[in-house]
Amino acid sequence: MPELPEVETVRAALQLAVAGRTIKRLSHAADRLRYPLDAAGIARATSGQTVKTFRRRAKYIVVDFDDFWGQCLVLHLGMTGSFRLAAVGERLGARDHVVWELEGGDQWIFTDPRKFGEVAVENVAAAGDWPARFAGLGPEPLSSAFSPVYLFNRFKGRKQPVKTAVLDQTIIAGVGNIYASEALFRAGIHPARAAGKISPQRVEKLVLAVKCVLADSIISGGTTIRDFTSLDGKEGHFSLCLDVYGKAGAPCVRCGEKSSIRRIRQAGRSTFYCPGCQR
Repeated sequence: MPELPEVETVRAALQLAVAGRTIKRLSHAADRLRYPLDAAGIARATSGQTVKTFRRRAKYIVVDFDDFWGQCLVLHLGMTGSFRLAAVGERLGARDHVVWELEGGDQWIFTDPRKFGEVAVENVAAAGDWPARFAGLGPEPLSSAFSPVYLFNRFKGRKQPVKTAVLDQTIIAGVGNIYASEALFRAGIHPARAAGKISPQRVEKLVLAVKCVLADSIISGGTTIRDFTSLDGKEGHFSLCLDVYGKAGAPCVRCGEKSSIRRIRQAGRSTFYCPGCQR
């Protein structure tokens, strides 16, 4: 599933390619993606509107329009979703589920092979507000609100493994499986260690590691493991920089032949770590 860096890469590309353009009409919509699709509601909310900006919150993209009328468009890539621009008249594929026709002759297309994505209209009280459904999300990890003091206080008393806690979107918004493993490796923290037993000094290392690994991945255009591509069809290159994720059995890049990367299952997800470097 695309995580924060991949969604941010897509958001930035959409901002460059679609912001400032007017949607003529919703020209195609499937019956459902992850949830039933309200094609009529999406058409009413977007047709004739000029796109103002694309914002990101956690793994969601929020689309604002020049004329504010109390609603915004919420997009989620799911596990395999992607966007692209194509010329009007280009034949659509079976996996092209939502299509907006833009002034100027382009189609803005949402493709999702597994149909776990989302396209929805949400009410907001004022321009620039977030939809109410985001109220329970934790702070953005690249913001100042995600600090060592904040994380230590959220971890306090928790018996759950730190890897599971890092994946909790009410604690940190947008961090998923890949970057949780990578950040814990950079911080030298064992993924099975109880979150509440991590010292303030090590929590500080973890906060820095989360921020750095996400920033590094954004610079590289995200990580492509299987399906992720940006608006131009390019894959994310951070997969070339991964230290532990997907590398079970390989020598550790830090301690070399002394330890090899191991894989365990936590809360139904694969976790990769070095037993020699992560205590």
